[in-house]
Amino acid sequence: MLRKMFSPHAVAVIGAAREQGKVGHEILKNLILGGFHGHLYPINPKADRILGKKCFPDVLCIKGQIDLAIIVLPANLVTRCLEECGQKKIPMAIIISAGFKETGKDGAAIEREMLACARRNKIRILGPNCLGLIDTDSCLNASFSRDMPLPGDIGFFSQSGALGTAILDWAIGEKIGFSKFVSLGNKADISEIDIMKVLGEDNQTKVILGYLESIENGAEFINIARTISAKKPVIITKSGSTAAGARAASSHTGSLTGSESAFNAAFEQSGIIRANSVQDLFNYALAFAYQPLPSGNNLVILTNAGGPGIMAADACERFKVNPVTPGKDTIEKLAGFLPPAAGLYNPVDILGDADAKRYKNALETVVNDRRLHGVINILTPQAMTEVTQTAEVLGEVSMNTNKPILSVFMGEYTVKEGKERLSKYKIPNYTYPEHAVEAFSKMCYYQTWINKPPQNYRTIKGDKARVRQVLEKAMADEIMTLSEQKAREILDAYHFNLPEYLVAETSDMAIEFAEKIGFPVVLKVVSPHILHKSDIGGIKTGIQTKKQVENAFHDIIVRCRRFMPKAHIQGVAVQNMYQDIREVIIGMSRDPQFGPLIMFGLGGIYVEVLKDVTFRIAPVSEEEAVSMVRGIRSYPLLKGVRGQKAADIDAVVDAIIRLSQLSMDFPEICDADINPLAVMVSGKGAVAVDARFTICH
Repeated sequence: MLRKMFSPHAVAVIGAAREQGKVGHEILKNLILGGFHGHLYPINPKADRILGKKCFPDVLCIKGQIDLAIIVLPANLVTRCLEECGQKKIPMAIIISAGFKETGKDGAAIEREMLACARRNKIRILGPNCLGLIDTDSCLNASFSRDMPLPGDIGFFSQSGALGTAILDWAIGEKIGFSKFVSLGNKADISEIDIMKVLGEDNQTKVILGYLESIENGAEFINIARTISAKKPVIITKSGSTAAGARAASSHTGSLTGSESAFNAAFEQSGIIRANSVQDLFNYALAFAYQPLPSGNNLVILTNAGGPGIMAADACERFKVNPVTPGKDTIEKLAGFLPPAAGLYNPVDILGDADAKRYKNALETVVNDRRLHGVINILTPQAMTEVTQTAEVLGEVSMNTNKPILSVFMGEYTVKEGKERLSKYKIPNYTYPEHAVEAFSKMCYYQTWINKPPQNYRTIKGDKARVRQVLEKAMADEIMTLSEQKAREILDAYHFNLPEYLVAETSDMAIEFAEKIGFPVVLKVVSPHILHKSDIGGIKTGIQTKKQVENAFHDIIVRCRRFMPKAHIQGVAVQNMYQDIREVIIGMSRDPQFGPLIMFGLGGIYVEVLKDVTFRIAPVSEEEAVSMVRGIRSYPLLKGVRGQKAADIDAVVDAIIRLSQLSMDFPEICDADINPLAVMVSGKGAVAVDARFTICH
């Protein structure tokens, strides 16, 4: 249905204005100048003709069918206008008007009323408070942008209209073509998900770009993005990276997560390429739109200047690109025609006096090397440099290879004509070497993504009834943070391994329990009010004797009463003391947009200090769980270094999947920590030593 919005046969501009400079006038003018082939109906009860087009007092006076209404009226008149559109059976409306929820409470009420009217009348709405849309294929400029962009392969949507106009102006100046441009505005109805579906199915769109400030339905967004990114690259820049909510840091996970963590995880799991700036957005887009994907990440750097070549080589390490040495045959061929002082390896430095012929010979030689998957060609303008001719050479070689060629013509005035020639040949040009290397790295990332095998999602069958009973009791008692005993019940219901756990009310009981469990043991305070036990001396580890148990018991009680006199202390728990282990943490924080956000990192007391953690949105596949574990900087400590044995990684992966399933099954759980999860080194398995759960009421 949304396709009709991009290729309508008849458009009504409701609020068309006679005065030049008014939005209603500029939109009508853009439709005419853009070459729209369908019927145009300006709606203005006070005018006979505008820009040569006959005016109508309202849409009901028009005899023919109207596919799209563009509404440019004060916010308080929009709902009544939509009622008339409904009577006319107009299926689509673009509401340019501002004055809705972006203005506050009263505007939000008007927007709700407007949306209810649209839904009653089965009208899909783009906006309100938007710039409009452009479709170059149907010559539709239904926006108040100053100019129409060139036709091209890039589809772009933006939540910011002002940013959209700036990007359009920049693209026109750089002669970058768009297939479609969409300003989302307030997203009252049509959202980024709807537009991504349209662009994903659009044959004119090769690359999808987006600027977002928020996402309305995180789970659906991930599913749609994952489907679309399997067919064409989706590149998004996201602003507004603030904390997910002003929630008290009741857990390690809650204190570490935020919308930034959730968005990064969501983008990674759905194959979206994240751009950190608008410049990056288009740097990446040009590479994808203009050049074929590389079959690997082996990159050769061809340059006429040593410094920029070194800058590119440094960037390769930063962006995980492999600046591989050319093959023996390639080096011998290069040596046959390059000057003796040239660099034959990587970067291939063809020296500052290189003319277009030398560039061509060198470029053709490295492109034919099977070991190399892509080329970055660097040119600095020197007295002997043939800028325009070299651009022609790049274009000719590019047309005869399936390997990507990215260019860096450094400078401005001298290389201007050369850059224009590169654009004609669809060779992206970058201002600096680092930008080209980064763009190539994104192409490699995407190639890996589309070749990724199907994910394996394992279902864990926990005792849901048992967990439900614990949660319902906590909610009835208005308890937000579960006691450790209740947390253990939940974990046991989902088949986590747990240590022995005996709660002593006296030091004599603690000694008895320690002897029963077997030394060494751990003692820790049991209190629903003391969450971070180690902070106040509420945990004692490595206890080897009965006397140490007695002393530790009394010390824990004294310290906890001193630092938290109002806390209810139920006793001191005695637990196994595990040795030859690695401590890790797994946790969950429920993001308001994406749902359960699963965390993994090294455990113990250092997790918040080191912040060496990874995140994924639930459900987490086995492959994603493995990548979470391998993704932390300190993974070598788990894998085993300098003769150390490896921890049981499979047990960690299993625990991550169990917590992922638990968080999906029970939306009442808003935060969870298992810290530490003791992972065996000498043997197999992992034990949830300590845990806490926070309940949403």
